[in-house]
Amino acid sequence: MIPAYIRIHDNIKKSIDEGRWKIGQRLPSERDLADSFEVSRMTLRQAVTLLVEEGILERRVGSGTFVASSRVQEKMRGTTSFTEIIKSQGKIPTSKLISYIRSHPNDQEVRLLNVKPHSYIIRMGRIRYADHIPVLFEVTSVPEKLVKTFEKTDITEHFFQTMIAHGYEIGKSQQTISAKVADEQVARYLEIEEKSALLTLTQVSYLTDGQAFEYVRSQYVADRFEFYLENQ
Repeated sequence: MIPAYIRIHDNIKKSIDEGRWKIGQRLPSERDLADSFEVSRMTLRQAVTLLVEEGILERRVGSGTFVASSRVQEKMRGTTSFTEIIKSQGKIPTSKLISYIRSHPNDQEVRLLNVKPHSYIIRMGRIRYADHIPVLFEVTSVPEKLVKTFEKTDITEHFFQTMIAHGYEIGKSQQTISAKVADEQVARYLEIEEKSALLTLTQVSYLTDGQAFEYVRSQYVADRFEFYLENQ
């Protein structure tokens, strides 16, 4: 006899596969689902947890359980903006500015951006979304001398396009990927549970003349984003 939670799992998955529940749609509450399937909330929770582990559903802290979107993919080659990646996959990119400050660089920024300790950098924190689902939280540092003539929105909303429009030529980037778990603040930003799995990307982007123009520390929700390599 098939366990009740497997039966519910299969029923929910079929509803998603057949389009009765759409990507990004919020599921009814556990209580309502348990009542509709005539099982206990514990049994219902087993089915939902299995679907979450399979990446079919996703839990968002304080919001409920949703049909998961397909993962955003980034090809690990060249220098590409998050906005371009999202648009290339038919999704709508948006962002929310969390912080924006003018500051002297810290030791890491001095080294990676090749700037003087007494110079200034612009450091901003943003939540980045694909189809209104939070995908990553990032902190970006930019040498102020490169963007003195830019408007704030030029930097926070379409930085790469503005750089190109001002005659800068985008060159290579260096990227380092690692894994970590979400702390309380980042979990809140990304609408996930604390200690959820994250992919972290540290990237330094350069102009064609070798000048570093951007240092980014990004934390991606592991089940909403993936990187892949392509060799030629």
